[in-house]
Amino acid sequence: MSLSTNIMDDIKTAMRAKDTVALEALRAIKSELLLAQTASGSKEEISEDEEVKLLQRLVKTRKESARIYTEQNRPDLADPELAQVAVIEKFLPAQLSEEEIEAVIAKIISETGASGIASMGKVMGLASAQLGGAAEGKTISAIVKKLLV
Repeated sequence: MSLSTNIMDDIKTAMRAKDTVALEALRAIKSELLLAQTASGSKEEISEDEEVKLLQRLVKTRKESARIYTEQNRPDLADPELAQVAVIEKFLPAQLSEEEIEAVIAKIISETGASGIASMGKVMGLASAQLGGAAEGKTISAIVKKLLV
């Protein structure tokens, strides 16, 4: 079943349950999917990788908003953002632990013979491609930096 079909089913469920937070998050996903499909200029479905990137971007945006609201002492605004993050993350693949990510990156570094911070871009590219949607870019970057320094 495609992501857009799952989203539509969940929107109907959220409407019946009168769950406004879930409904808002699901409508945001649906909107982004439609924008991505029309941006490519075709009526075709977007690839699964693009869907994962889109969902990760939505999660990242909401986490950043929640962080800003928390810094400004506005938990009334931060809480709905974090609730939406939980709804959106249900559609993402399972995230790897830091230990698992570190193992993959250590293997990439040993295979490429990378050393020093100058090799960070090369390692980041390979790690991002290999880990795909199973890890956030920020986490990958921090681990690569730690292992290369």
